[in-house]
Amino acid sequence: MSSVWYNKFMKYISATPEIMTGKLVITGTRVPVARILFLLKEGYTVEAIQEEYSHVPIKKIEGAVNELIELVDKADYASKVL
Repeated sequence: MSSVWYNKFMKYISATPEIMTGKLVITGTRVPVARILFLLKEGYTVEAIQEEYSHVPIKKIEGAVNELIELVDKADYASKVL
């Protein structure tokens, strides 16, 4: 998927070649979405993540996580072979 797709349909996640070499980041920041997922995996709460990245509002962090859930949920990972 191209960065245009992310930028067009996602409010809280963006990807552009000029920012973090095109990695998915929270829109308007240089905070990689993968870092947020890692911290959640490690047991951090959204509030604790927001303390680490105090310049990012909780609403943006939660929005990015929700958009990732939607992205993963809508993707087809296997097709039925006839």
